[in-house]
Amino acid sequence: MTGRRRLYWQVGITLAVLVAAVGMLASHRATLDSGTDQLAAADGEWLLLACLAAMATWVCAAVAQQGAVAERLPRGRLVAAQFAACAANHLLPAGAGATVVNLRFLTRCGLSTRRSATALAVKAAVGGIVRCVLGVALLVTSPGTVRLSARVPHVLLLLPVAVGVVVLAVAVSGRLRRAAGRAFADVRDVHRVRARACALWGGSVAFALLHAGVVVAVVHALGLALPTGRVVMAYLVASGAAALLPTPGGLGSLDAALALALTAAGVPGQTAISAVLGYRLLTGWLPMAPGLLVLGLLVRRSAL
Repeated sequence: MTGRRRLYWQVGITLAVLVAAVGMLASHRATLDSGTDQLAAADGEWLLLACLAAMATWVCAAVAQQGAVAERLPRGRLVAAQFAACAANHLLPAGAGATVVNLRFLTRCGLSTRRSATALAVKAAVGGIVRCVLGVALLVTSPGTVRLSARVPHVLLLLPVAVGVVVLAVAVSGRLRRAAGRAFADVRDVHRVRARACALWGGSVAFALLHAGVVVAVVHALGLALPTGRVVMAYLVASGAAALLPTPGGLGSLDAALALALTAAGVPGQTAISAVLGYRLLTGWLPMAPGLLVLGLLVRRSAL
């Protein structure tokens, strides 16, 4: 009953966010139409480069997933599973689609449910760490990439507080302490082999940079010579903000956050919408149908 209630809450939140997103788009229909026209007249070579970067993200996701487990996974089916997970991720809230597909795939490869869930958690944690490190590295190497407001230091102070709360909860709860101990044991096993650690971290870094590269290429295709670091920072900030809202594939949340971040980075409003549409087209909408076909094929062959 609890699981069903949680599902109802997730679906309700998802529908609320989607309705809000549709309402926002309807109120800015003229701007949306102009953005679509700009995207239709964009540079084809830059769009091709963006398409190749989007396709490479599935390979990087497969490399990172292989690095998160000790067992050797079948390469072809692993890449196909990431492609199918990308499509499923746009149908269920809060990344649940990708989690379900990958969890099923790992258990079919012989891993226990606990170890499969731990591997997915390790991959997700490394992905979040990588995005934070990339953002900090951009701020350090290019201080002019973003304009920090006076509130940013106060916001940054909340990070150690949040970490402290999590550590305290783990220390107090015996069940959480045992789960954390098993997770740390699996993490140590992964990092004992250098090749696995390189695959996990390298694949996660490449995955984040390639997604940012899709946005960079789309922005250039629209004829804007914006500094690459500024666009990458806009994507990192937007993807981090979108993770807080449980919408399918970040639909609505990532779109709004990315449009706002690009506008703050110096992209005109209509062009920012065009860039978001191009990013969505290449990473979500175009791969949707073939991804679902691959998903059905994997299920039929008992790979999921």
